[in-house]
Amino acid sequence: MGKAEKFSPIRSDVTTPENPEALEAAGARPGHRRSVVWRVLAVPVVAAIALGAAGGAASAAPSKGEAESLKARAQGLVEAGYPAALAAVSDSKGESAGVAVGKGNLETGQAPPMDGEVRVGSNTKTFVAVVVMQMVQEGKVGLDEPIETYLPGLIKGEGIDGSKITVRQLLQHTSGLPEYADTYRSSNAEVIENMQHYVPPRDLLDTALGKPAAFEPGTQWKYTNTNYIVLGILIERVSQRPVGEQIDQRIVKKLGLSHTYLPGNGEKKLHGPHPQGYYLSAEGKLEDMTDLDTSLAWAAGGMVSTPSELNTFFQAVFDGRLLTQASIDEMKNGAVDASSHLGSGRVYGLGLVGTSLTCGGTSWGHGGDIDGYHTGNAVGPDGTAAIFAVTAAPAAIADQSNLESSAKEKYQLVEDAVDAALCHK
Repeated sequence: MGKAEKFSPIRSDVTTPENPEALEAAGARPGHRRSVVWRVLAVPVVAAIALGAAGGAASAAPSKGEAESLKARAQGLVEAGYPAALAAVSDSKGESAGVAVGKGNLETGQAPPMDGEVRVGSNTKTFVAVVVMQMVQEGKVGLDEPIETYLPGLIKGEGIDGSKITVRQLLQHTSGLPEYADTYRSSNAEVIENMQHYVPPRDLLDTALGKPAAFEPGTQWKYTNTNYIVLGILIERVSQRPVGEQIDQRIVKKLGLSHTYLPGNGEKKLHGPHPQGYYLSAEGKLEDMTDLDTSLAWAAGGMVSTPSELNTFFQAVFDGRLLTQASIDEMKNGAVDASSHLGSGRVYGLGLVGTSLTCGGTSWGHGGDIDGYHTGNAVGPDGTAAIFAVTAAPAAIADQSNLESSAKEKYQLVEDAVDAALCHK
């Protein structure tokens, strides 16, 4: 790719345009939150299951046995302590099966809606990566160009030099940029407070740039949300349009999705039917945390989707609907070891996580966490896509006396469910 046009410098006091009305709404103090204790053994599991076709051959549809296995796996997640689990599997022809089990609302006992909206956390990174790769295809961005080319004078700090950090390194988490998110997450109370009001992307970036570099660009791998905040700003600078709009125009509308979006400034409520999301309060109770201002995650993790639509998106990443084969290969080739953060046998490409399947081969997807929701999802070698979305983070339902080990165990249950679906178990 040729070098793109250099853009004028962004001053350190310039932020992403804000909507005053939205900011005012986001700044409102949260009302009283209801407190609910989750007792998994005290109530029966409510389950629903559906089979459907999105336009593929019926002969390729997930079998009845696979649909029942999907239901059993989802129900197992509820029995492990997750308030609700929504799951979907879709084959390469678009035939699908979906399930929703548990309680979508712990206060009312209402069942979760089939294919309801959930916050998908870091799956947002793959949407952002696809937009960047489309810009690469269009000659507007170069993968191996320094970010300084597009954001001159912006990425600098102690050991941080935008002229030495490439777009590829940002996509792959090898830039060495420091993490911003931990500054906002010293306690559950602080998380709740910070996710009730709008935080501009430039504030997130400035928080990160106030810290020293984690390492020299290209010398190590470390999962860092800051990379995708920078990529979100890159998309906005190159397109001169909001990143959410670019995702909507380039991906969502092209695929005919209707429940997939990056919430706008100050927007806290989900648009469509959804299960409530829960966090663990200081009192040890699961409390509703559904209504959030996810600007704190923005291009690194702020999006909303449904199980079926997220499957559609990830299948489209690999089947040519969104990218050329050369771009798809670029996203997967040269993936680096990511086991330190994501678990054994995992690699990270350009906005994609590769996972070794128990049945052989590698699945590609991402997965995501944001307060109240956790998703595990991927596409297998045969084009089958699977997702399990639960309505609490693994740590929220873990044994707090053995938190690290227990949280990993709860997390692995979701990953095992995805593996089983992709291996047609």
